[in-house]
Amino acid sequence: MGVMNIRNVRGVIASAHATESVVRMRRIDLRRGYFGAALLAAVIVFIGFAPSYYLKGFADSRPLSPLLHVHGAVMTAWFALFTVQTWLVAARRVDWHRHLGIVGAVLAVLVVVTGVAVAVEGARLGHAPPGRMEPLKFLVVPLSTAFMFGVLIGAALVLRHRREMHRRLMLLATLAILTPAIARLLLLVGPSFAGVPAIVFALALTDLVIAAFVVSDVTRTRRLHPAFAWGCTFIVAAQVLRLPFAATSQWLAFAEWLTR
Repeated sequence: MGVMNIRNVRGVIASAHATESVVRMRRIDLRRGYFGAALLAAVIVFIGFAPSYYLKGFADSRPLSPLLHVHGAVMTAWFALFTVQTWLVAARRVDWHRHLGIVGAVLAVLVVVTGVAVAVEGARLGHAPPGRMEPLKFLVVPLSTAFMFGVLIGAALVLRHRREMHRRLMLLATLAILTPAIARLLLLVGPSFAGVPAIVFALALTDLVIAAFVVSDVTRTRRLHPAFAWGCTFIVAAQVLRLPFAATSQWLAFAEWLTR
């Protein structure tokens, strides 16, 4: 009887060690997955903005305004910092990750401020992507994107002590602002596809990228994390509601006031 009890205890201990090992491996895979997501986002941004910003010296195009240069530098710094931050977590250098968090908070504010400024200036100059959207109506797209980023980043910073919530909200916020880069990638092929403006496909592809990482997270953790559940709901709701709202008289009046 004593031998059987010892064997049972050893079996329980071995099972506990095995479970702990599996959990540890899932956490390592999860950290590496976030680093991979950050790298992918950085690559998409670089390729999408290469002709108009990063490799502009090799293209014959109009010069950029100081505002666009500042915005480009801020966005580059954000994606670079996000990549570094996910690498630090994967390397288990959480101390450095926390120190750089202050820089990230400042950059996040600058992303919103410069993004709004560029969007308003573009609408004032009559800029809009190829298609049927007028500049004042299209203004709702970049402004709502900046709003989504700000809300998600704000929630991530408030919940920074809840690690699992924080990292997922940061990822969602960063992936949600990939739409301009993806749109420029599509515009390299053509302004529309089967009569549908490239911006519509860009929004769909942005959601597809987000969905891919959410599914990957669910596969690893065997559950849909609440941060992804409400975060994705918020993103989709904002995307669906903003285009009908852009056609309302209230929005047009606000957009006209904003671009004076």
